[in-house]
Amino acid sequence: MSDRIEINGLRAVTVVGALPHEREIAQPLQIDLSFEVDLHDAGVSDELGDTVNYGLVADNVLAVVVESKDVLLERLVARIADVVLAFDRVEAVDVKLTKLRPPLALDAQDTAVRIRRTRAEAAVPPHTAHRAFIALGSNLGDRESYLRFGVASLGNVTAMSQVYETDPVGGPDDQGPYLNMVVEVETSLDPFALLRRCQRIEAEAMRQRVVRWGPRTLDVDIVLFEGVEMSSEDLTIPHPRYGERRFVLAPLADIAPELCPQGWDDELEPGGVYPRGLLSTD
Repeated sequence: MSDRIEINGLRAVTVVGALPHEREIAQPLQIDLSFEVDLHDAGVSDELGDTVNYGLVADNVLAVVVESKDVLLERLVARIADVVLAFDRVEAVDVKLTKLRPPLALDAQDTAVRIRRTRAEAAVPPHTAHRAFIALGSNLGDRESYLRFGVASLGNVTAMSQVYETDPVGGPDDQGPYLNMVVEVETSLDPFALLRRCQRIEAEAMRQRVVRWGPRTLDVDIVLFEGVEMSSEDLTIPHPRYGERRFVLAPLADIAPELCPQGWDDELEPGGVYPRGLLSTD
């Protein structure tokens, strides 16, 4: 992951060290942090919920440092890393902890310990994983390439349906057939953050919203989100029309038939949906 948030030059005074006078007199420390966060969604949405509140990170880190009675910088720097990794969305952190007035007989400006820790290594709970089902469709340009782009951009796809060629439903009469599929993803995002990711993927695929139900390079819709039923102006889960759409239910039945309405294949009019096989990932 190349996206990072950095906090440099945090200062605190605390008790840390092994020598007797270091246990009696607080000493100045400097903390420098660099943590890995996926900032794609925040770059599009301009929403604080799509990033990490670095002011709160700084407050929590300073609270741990000020209250410290650790003997070793190595112990304190590890605890700082755990504090940062406890924030949702942070995947890894680099921490440099500097003692600004080290107790050395030699002339030295400072001493420091620098570590890197990942979420998998830290003593923090894993991200809460949610199971969600996303429908993808395209009927403009290189349709299969747009589907591949959508699947790759969603990240952590755990199951993929076949690709189906489907007749358009609604919209202008002169638009071409769609390629449709459904994927299952495992995500730590909440439904609104996942919605913003879907919208970002559509925008990166040059999706144009000119005519309702008109042709599009890529359509990315949340169909189901495990454990969530909701209705708002921006998002409804389950998708309000998924139970009426064969072009959604046929691919959904490939990977999660238990989530399709009972008897759906008998109740909907046949035709208009033609299996094309698995999506090529070459």
